[in-house]
Amino acid sequence: MDPTDPIAVLAALIRCPSVTPHEGGALTTLQELVEPLGFSVERPVFTEAGTPDIENFYAACGTGPHLCFAGHTDVVPTGDEADWSAPPFAAEIRDGMLYGRGAVDMKGGIAAFVAAVARRKARGEPGDGRISLLITGDEEGPAINGTIKLLDWVAARGERFDASLVGEPTNPNALGDMIKIGRRGSLSGTVAVKGRQGHVAYPHLADNPLRTIVAVADRLMAEPFDEGTAAFPPTNLEITSIDTGNPATNVIPGRSTLTFNIRFSDAWTPESLKTEVLRRVEAARTGGSYRVGRDAAEIAVEWRGRPSESFLTRSDDLIASLSASVASVTGKSPQLSTTGGTSDARFIKDHCPVVEFGLVGQTMHMADERVPIADLEALTEIYDQFLSRWFASRAAVAA
Repeated sequence: MDPTDPIAVLAALIRCPSVTPHEGGALTTLQELVEPLGFSVERPVFTEAGTPDIENFYAACGTGPHLCFAGHTDVVPTGDEADWSAPPFAAEIRDGMLYGRGAVDMKGGIAAFVAAVARRKARGEPGDGRISLLITGDEEGPAINGTIKLLDWVAARGERFDASLVGEPTNPNALGDMIKIGRRGSLSGTVAVKGRQGHVAYPHLADNPLRTIVAVADRLMAEPFDEGTAAFPPTNLEITSIDTGNPATNVIPGRSTLTFNIRFSDAWTPESLKTEVLRRVEAARTGGSYRVGRDAAEIAVEWRGRPSESFLTRSDDLIASLSASVASVTGKSPQLSTTGGTSDARFIKDHCPVVEFGLVGQTMHMADERVPIADLEALTEIYDQFLSRWFASRAAVAA
């Protein structure tokens, strides 16, 4: 396989059915591609009780200023394969598109970066510094045995990164639209209300917890948390489920739960946001409008998962090098954004400045996930130019 051809590289990666948490041959394929380019490869496996073991990938070559390309080879399930116009792991090319699970999110970004590095090697360009690939198989899963542990493993070996580029799909409509220079924080929780089960015809003998859950939902969502900041859109809370586990129509449930997620700006920390959520829940609990003549409901709030803090990258040479490369190839001045969901950049930012740029994300996680061949070639050229610009900026600083 020609490693300078991002189409061939991506097709090979797509043919590996690496649905989280399975490696599926993707890391082996990647190893076979980069070792001939001079990379040393290690594949540590991390474990934690209650979660699947995850094989990870770290490859590095060169010395000097250290740029880390980060990403993941794991993909989400295909869903009903009957919804696909081609087998999801066949890597079919049709009408200028390459189809397959992971084409956009994010094996395409990995393929473009590998091809960019291979082209530089083929041109015989002198080594500008150290390049590494930090690839996990756990980004689409719990994100416990992946990037966060791999970063600590690298740091324990005495390695340090000067900057990182994450190849997630960042562009909303066309290649060149957007660079991510930060991410909103994320906080999830569940509110549980205890009531008293009973017959719907005898409500005075029961206590419907849904009355209080409705009040909690209203308090959580009605009042804006903020109006956004200079770098971030407004903080937003969404209720993702309300549940009683009650299939009967003639039974008042004894318990009800509400689950929510908040994507928040740099106006908040996870702790300050937790305080605000608890304030709103308590106001709903004691408000009384839904429980006339009854004592305030018994409510418990449980925080779910690991909260992610918001972050903003402040590295002029990193952002400028990537922006100039995008503009050179696409003719666009990319928007610098903090919108969208979370990514493994939330872990990398604790080790070095990090930016994100990859393909157009419109088909990620969908049936018939696909990438235009032209976009894959253009992304490879962007990464190639970015490597030259960033290493040149580091050399200028050193001089």
